[in-house]
Amino acid sequence: MDKYLWLVFVAIAGLSWGTYVPIIFYGGTELSTKPGTIGGRLASILCVGCAYFVLAVLIPLAIMATREDAKPQWATNGLIFSGLAGVAGAVGAICVIFASKAAVDAAKLEGINPATYRIYIAPLIFALAPTINTIVSLFWHPKAGDPFHFGLEHMPGTKLLMGIALVAVGSFLVLLSKEEAEAGANKGKAPASAAPAGVTTGESGTAK
Repeated sequence: MDKYLWLVFVAIAGLSWGTYVPIIFYGGTELSTKPGTIGGRLASILCVGCAYFVLAVLIPLAIMATREDAKPQWATNGLIFSGLAGVAGAVGAICVIFASKAAVDAAKLEGINPATYRIYIAPLIFALAPTINTIVSLFWHPKAGDPFHFGLEHMPGTKLLMGIALVAVGSFLVLLSKEEAEAGANKGKAPASAAPAGVTTGESGTAK
């Protein structure tokens, strides 16, 4: 079982991140006082921060205080880059929240179902993120005391490259689907007619 344990954690992470976008959107909606305001979004960010504080601050501190094998080696590089990872995670969470709001606002401007564009957010994020992660991991190989060690130490297998290409194709199809949704929403809308410059119409509709 131990050799498959990492897959269990991968599945839990996928489940957590996969449900994050719709859950945080609904939570922010319930916390909003008026449509179009950002108070609810800011409150949802605050709730995310509280959850992080409990799960990522209080619990680790309690474990480090009670278990000898949980004592870390405090090092400057470790603190800096772990902090940067936290910043990246927080920025991503905040951007997801505001992306959801902006997507709803954009759909309302188009006069279509407010949830039309929101469904594209997670597929695009979770297609872009692993692609960037793979590229960074290929070229960035930090070592103890040398965080800026770059180079292509080995080429990935063909299947990994094909997987990245398929992720790119998936992102393209998601965007193409969005364009089709927009086209379908705009179909049947009569364009506003405009009279030629300098031409007016009378009560009978005859041009003068």
